[in-house]
Amino acid sequence: MWSDRSHTRVTNSGAIAPELCEEAPLTTAEQTRTPAQEPAAPEKSRWTAVSAVALGTFLLVTAEQLPIGLLTSVGSALSVSEGTAGLMVTVPSIVAAFAAPLVPMLVGAMDRRILLLGLMALMTVSNLASALAPDFAVLVGSRVLVGIAIGGFWAIASGLAVRLVAPVDVPRATAVIFGGVGAANVFGVPLGTLVGDLTGWRIAFSSLSALALVTLIALLAVLPGLTASQAVRPKLLMEQFRNPRVRVGIVATALIVVGHFAAYTFVSPALQKLSGIDERYVGPLLFGFGVAGMIGNFVAGAALSRRVRRTVLIISVALAVAMPLFLLLGRTAVGGAVLLIVWGLSYGGVSVGLQTWMIKSAPRAVEAASSLWVAVFNLSIGLGALVGGVIVDTLTIQGVLWLGGACALLAALAIWTARNDAFTDRAFTGPTGDA
Repeated sequence: MWSDRSHTRVTNSGAIAPELCEEAPLTTAEQTRTPAQEPAAPEKSRWTAVSAVALGTFLLVTAEQLPIGLLTSVGSALSVSEGTAGLMVTVPSIVAAFAAPLVPMLVGAMDRRILLLGLMALMTVSNLASALAPDFAVLVGSRVLVGIAIGGFWAIASGLAVRLVAPVDVPRATAVIFGGVGAANVFGVPLGTLVGDLTGWRIAFSSLSALALVTLIALLAVLPGLTASQAVRPKLLMEQFRNPRVRVGIVATALIVVGHFAAYTFVSPALQKLSGIDERYVGPLLFGFGVAGMIGNFVAGAALSRRVRRTVLIISVALAVAMPLFLLLGRTAVGGAVLLIVWGLSYGGVSVGLQTWMIKSAPRAVEAASSLWVAVFNLSIGLGALVGGVIVDTLTIQGVLWLGGACALLAALAIWTARNDAFTDRAFTGPTGDA
């Protein structure tokens, strides 16, 4: 609940000024900062810049996941097994998890506009290197560079809305930025795979490089200067764990993402074995899952402008219900299809919901908190798929659905405890919400 109902103000550093936030203990670094260090708030919302950043997130997710559809062709061309070719996906995900906190620390107070342009240039070069790779070792090396670009870009871009738009528009702008994720899953990866099937995997990677160059030009044209008023240091990162609301966000992120990917990795066999859906209909249903996710992203963005905690809680509870219900109501084709769409609609709000939570939890250290969040998110993707595989191999496919539901339920409980820490349920629009 708001302890002060004065006007909102967002600083150019990504900080939401004290009058917007509940009274919370400041970290050591925050306590030493003076008002003079806070840059002025944006004079107007820069939606063209938000759109350019969304194009960047679309590219990042497409680049990270495209090799899934190219495993066979790459493996055949470079004489490696499909399992080995899978390193094209695993390596950048792991690298991105470490790059998310490391890149902001290594660049210090560099202007974030220059950093984002540099990372997009790296994405352009690394995908071109993938397209020209003479052997698999060089290809994997190029994917390491892709991982650095992904982690570094996400660490900055995920919390960038507070620096580009007015306070009232922050949740909506965050939803637009994360809309690139859903668009990549629905359109980017399938289209990239189609290009690879029709013209070869090297052309698919070349197309990614060209798209990265277009994104670089767009960012160069519309992104304003983003002076870093506070360098991200290891001490500042560690101090975020002293913030109870950041801890809740990190725990909820790990639980939801691990549970989701443990189950979703095996959604195709689940639909076939549990719901009796023919294999030829799985692809269209997964497309429907992606479209539902895009809708869920923007619905959550609208809800977050009014209620942060309540919106994230509803998302968690919906996931906790949808996955286990497959075992009861998903035994028919219709039931399985409906629950899959509900699942997609719910998970679509996870990224924007939890990122908004982190922005609100650490208003004076958005970049540090966001980099931790991105790191945990990426690590949880890999861990979830790994745990899910172990469960499917040693137990049953039903086990991953129970695990997904249980993880989401634990996340909901963690979010609920935030009430005891006086986490406000009002968002960026001012004191109009309830507890």
